[in-house]
Amino acid sequence: METIELDVRTGDRLVTDLTAEAESFCRRRGDGLLHVFAPHATAGLALIETGSGSEADLAELLARLLPRDDRYRHRHGATGHGADHLLPALVSPSLSVPVQAGELLLGTWQRVVLVDTNADNPHRTVRLSFLPG
Repeated sequence: METIELDVRTGDRLVTDLTAEAESFCRRRGDGLLHVFAPHATAGLALIETGSGSEADLAELLARLLPRDDRYRHRHGATGHGADHLLPALVSPSLSVPVQAGELLLGTWQRVVLVDTNADNPHRTVRLSFLPG
């Protein structure tokens, strides 16, 4: 298994597209499986379409499901930070993508993205691992 870590600066972005980095990592690696992992308690990974309004729709959905207020028992950090700790229950901290001849086998509009609601921590690490097969 080959692995690299990406240093991701999210700033105040909910969605950070990692597709180009994933494609570059897999290029010339042959057939196998790309595993993407975010080792954080307040971030997750998803395959979504970007640039068509999906980011705003996702933000609206997460605001409905995980309101940013003081209802949470987990209360350190900014108001609503408890919601950040629930995000990985809805948006998994890992995902896998098949790779053929070094190319990600994504659907036409699918992009590999980091989803991060935690504005208190704008610095993230994402691990890309390639399992040949």
